Amino acid sequence: MATFFSFWYCNSLPSHGDHSLSSLSLPSFQEPSSSVFQPKSSYGLKPVCKQPSLSVVKQSFYKPTSWLSNVHQGLAALAISLALNFSLPILTDAALASEFDVLNEGPPKESYVVDDAGVLSRVTKSDLKRLLSDLESRKGYHINVVTVRKLTSKADAFEYADQVLERWYPTVEEGNKKGIVVLITSQKEGAVSGGPEFIQAVGDSVLDGTVSENLPVLATEEKYNEAVFSSAKRLVAAIDGLPDPGGPQAKDNKRESNFKTREETDEKRGQFTLVVGGLLVIAFVVPMAQYYAYVSKK
Repeated sequence: MATFFSFWYCNSLPSHGDHSLSSLSLPSFQEPSSSVFQPKSSYGLKPVCKQPSLSVVKQSFYKPTSWLSNVHQGLAALAISLALNFSLPILTDAALASEFDVLNEGPPKESYVVDDAGVLSRVTKSDLKRLLSDLESRKGYHINVVTVRKLTSKADAFEYADQVLERWYPTVEEGNKKGIVVLITSQKEGAVSGGPEFIQAVGDSVLDGTVSENLPVLATEEKYNEAVFSSAKRLVAAIDGLPDPGGPQAKDNKRESNFKTREETDEKRGQFTLVVGGLLVIAFVVPMAQYYAYVSKK
């Protein structure tokens, strides 16, 4: 029955000249199920005609990507690339401009420390503030401590310390009793600069000892907190007229020689000869003793 209906349905299709689905006239009875159009038979019979595919009837709404969208995507990628290329030098300059920031921002107003290198602890900053504020209230001398990670504009810490003093206190009257202690962490060195009255109050011996002992020795050991605080205490003691507490001494880093002395070489040579001789005796005596014991049993 199903095979007969499929044959009849194909005959009822319009001729080749008219391919419109709207001209297709179907009988008024109920539309048969899909199994009628695609019958299956255990005898391997195939349907004479199949139901038209819906993909042919439906109109595709896919629209190809416009060339304008490709242009927009290309411009967006170019803008991102340019932004990254221009932002990286700015970030690099910001990382290297710390020494200039110290100069432009001026002396600290609420403390005595500008820790641009970020190596000082909160306790050290508090101790420095207490020590230096007491000195200023008693003697009128003002000391600022500056830490910088690296210098790019000046040759050494001494030139930079002088530059900070001149920028922060441009006149002699302003910088007469001012002092600047600078510590460069990457170069493991420091410097002390100040006005005429400050230099006279501290003295050349204490200044030389501070920049040659306290700052470089402790900075080499990466003891930045101790380097700064011990230098400040040494300067304050000199201004107060107290005995110089001194600074740490550089450790003797001479390496021990790997070469042995003649006496050690002769001693080692005698021990080596004794050991080699004993091994040779054992190598000859033991096999001979074993052979003698084996022959005597026979």
